Amino acid sequence: MKASTLDPTPRASARGVGSNADTIPPVYDYTAAGAAFTRATRPDYFGWIEHVRAAAGCTRPIRLAGQLLTVDSATGRVVEQRHTDGMPDAVIYTPCGNRRATVCPACAHTYQRDAYQLLRAGLVGGKGVPDTVTRHPAVFPTFTAPSFGPVHVRAVRKHTCADRKRCDCRPDPCHARRATDPAAGRCPHGRPAACWARHEPADAVLGQPLCLDCYDHDHQVVWNLYSGELWHRTKQAAERHLAKLARRRGIPRVQVVTASGNTRTVPPVRLSHGKAAEFQARGAVHFHALVRLDGVDPTDPAAVVPPPAAFTVADLVDALRHAAAHVAFATPAHPDRPDGWPIAWGEQLDIRPITLTGHGEVTDSMVAGYLAKYATKSTEVTGHRSVRLTADTIGEHADPDGDHAARLIDACWRLGRPTGTPVPLSQRPRNPRPRPGFVDRWECPDCGTHTRYAACPVCVAHRQATLDTEPTQPANPNPYARLRRWAHMLGFGGHFLTKARRYSVTFQTLRDARRDHRQREDEGHAHPATGSPLVDEPDDTTLIVGTLTFAGVGWHTTGDALLANTAAAMARERQATGREELAHELGTAPAGIAPAAAQSEQTWGGHPS
Repeated sequence: MKASTLDPTPRASARGVGSNADTIPPVYDYTAAGAAFTRATRPDYFGWIEHVRAAAGCTRPIRLAGQLLTVDSATGRVVEQRHTDGMPDAVIYTPCGNRRATVCPACAHTYQRDAYQLLRAGLVGGKGVPDTVTRHPAVFPTFTAPSFGPVHVRAVRKHTCADRKRCDCRPDPCHARRATDPAAGRCPHGRPAACWARHEPADAVLGQPLCLDCYDHDHQVVWNLYSGELWHRTKQAAERHLAKLARRRGIPRVQVVTASGNTRTVPPVRLSHGKAAEFQARGAVHFHALVRLDGVDPTDPAAVVPPPAAFTVADLVDALRHAAAHVAFATPAHPDRPDGWPIAWGEQLDIRPITLTGHGEVTDSMVAGYLAKYATKSTEVTGHRSVRLTADTIGEHADPDGDHAARLIDACWRLGRPTGTPVPLSQRPRNPRPRPGFVDRWECPDCGTHTRYAACPVCVAHRQATLDTEPTQPANPNPYARLRRWAHMLGFGGHFLTKARRYSVTFQTLRDARRDHRQREDEGHAHPATGSPLVDEPDDTTLIVGTLTFAGVGWHTTGDALLANTAAAMARERQATGREELAHELGTAPAGIAPAAAQSEQTWGGHPS
């Protein structure tokens, strides 16, 4: 029998604390640790952590309040009714879904993995894409922006390192000039026109202009604005080049029936792509794309079929190079530049064939991981981070005499200003209003209606119906007005990840499959066969109808955020460990995109200029 070592009566010590007193320091719930301790000691803690599991890793989850109704789809009878007042915190937590890794790493990680699966399925098949796409020619082109002025770069002629992210190769001088070179002196603003420094990878001056006053900031933001249109015209030019090649080789055009029942004659080949935009350190975007050559099925125009055997990867490379070299256009006139700005690709164009065997310089996993990684990034590489700018906040970021990013934002705001003067309301033409009451019977000359109203009711109804179909806001006559809307993105207003309709599945299909898996993860089910639909048709007899309203953004306390994010991090670590163990048993690479992204960084590390 063992006796307690505690004294029946606390003894007074030299410090004035009883010998068997509680020595745990006090917990203050206004701190993150204190709020987490308070939440964890509640009796409903495990119910709360299960309730927030769907959004546990999110930095700023969306809180929704309302009721959920379970309705019998056959009879319309309400089977069950639940209200968020009876749930933990009286709300439902849902992830924010932000793709930017600097805003919400957890949601960006989910977006990155979905993007990887989407892009890779367009190369190897699966998830509803036929396996025959492996026989299609596919390339990985990189289109860059032209030069808008010299910037600091780190140029390495030949890399001997194993990892570009930790490159320790000796670079060449930034902008070396011979003493006899006229450009070796100073620019018109008195600044050196040469740079003999050998910059390190983490040098803060990489991407910064040698002279801020000589650099054409206006041209760069306009190029960012019209880069999406440039890509669209480049793809069209490449398809036209392939159509001419097919005609010279005697391959006939294909007749297809459209959805409206009309018959069209189209070329026998077409392009499907997945594209990601990446910001360079100088603030200009360039595009990485996966371009696949498809054929056309006369009986099913939406089907993905191999192209004619006469087309090879070399033909696809030639078509893209021809299009990149010849596509150029000028933007509409602007008061600051009546002739507009020229829009064309830069001199650096890299096109590499993709191998689907898993071995080679460029493989399907490498390029899919590379594009998925950059789909979660934004302007962070330029040193600028902000949300959409307004007239109240533009002064905090734009400065015509500031650094490089501040001048780019100032150019967006200045070029996007209103260029026209609205006509005063008193000077606008107004249609005469008919007098109230009846008039003598008359016949409408437009529709032939006989009426005693001052205005023909048939024509008035037709005119009102036409007005109802028109947009409430007329189109802005100023094509540069979007620069102000996208000033926080340095003028680029396009999506960072886009794809052709027939290239692969959609993000919505992947999200539906994930939701269906979570609902049935406790049930044993087999994986869908290759080529079958990714999501099974719902066979439930009940529907869940939600009437939810926005209740707020973010966690209630920092302690809740700490507990939820910690639990999500532990779950992700367990999943990663499980994948590594499974890959070790199978003798393959771990599933996921991290190894592919890391290896692609070694192959194509981003260029600062």
